Amino acid sequence: MEAFKTFASVAVPIDIPNCDTDQIIPARFLRRAADDPDYHSFLFADLRFEKDGSDTEFVLNQGPYRAGKIFVADINWGCGSSRENAVTALTANGIRSVIAPSFGDIHYSNCIKNGVLPVPLSVEDCATLRAQIRESPGAEIAIDLETQSLTGPDQTTYVFEINAFDKHRLLNGLDDVELTLEFDTQIDSFELIYKTENDWAY
Repeated sequence: MEAFKTFASVAVPIDIPNCDTDQIIPARFLRRAADDPDYHSFLFADLRFEKDGSDTEFVLNQGPYRAGKIFVADINWGCGSSRENAVTALTANGIRSVIAPSFGDIHYSNCIKNGVLPVPLSVEDCATLRAQIRESPGAEIAIDLETQSLTGPDQTTYVFEINAFDKHRLLNGLDDVELTLEFDTQIDSFELIYKTENDWAY
């Protein structure tokens, strides 16, 4: 998993309160393999594309926002079903962070486990950021996970909270397997002692 330390990108306003995981990735794509070369196109598929495949006016199809890798969303981002595919669709598009007033609990956890930083800010702060990036398409937001701060387009600094364990995982790029391997030496030591003390079992 790619570590998250500092990151700056064009920001994208997602003005959808209670944006659920079925909007993020429609259910019909859930059986597709994560390495499917078309996976990037599943993100917001029903909002981004007409039935004939042509682009809609959805924000991700608009000029400078196409390059955006940070989302600024509304309340209750990632609610609904627990599908991890919603985060896979984000990472397939290079999305590294979602800033929102609140998150679906399971989606928040899935973001952490897959290298996407969920940043909780107040309703007012998120509305301010979305207004700024709507007014100035292509405006950037910079995030520093170590200091738990982000800088908006007008250079205002915002501080956010994150669990210390989640921060450790992201700073070091640790998915579930890599997290376990941090204890590889202790595991080997335990196995050696266990085999010595219980040689009868072997």
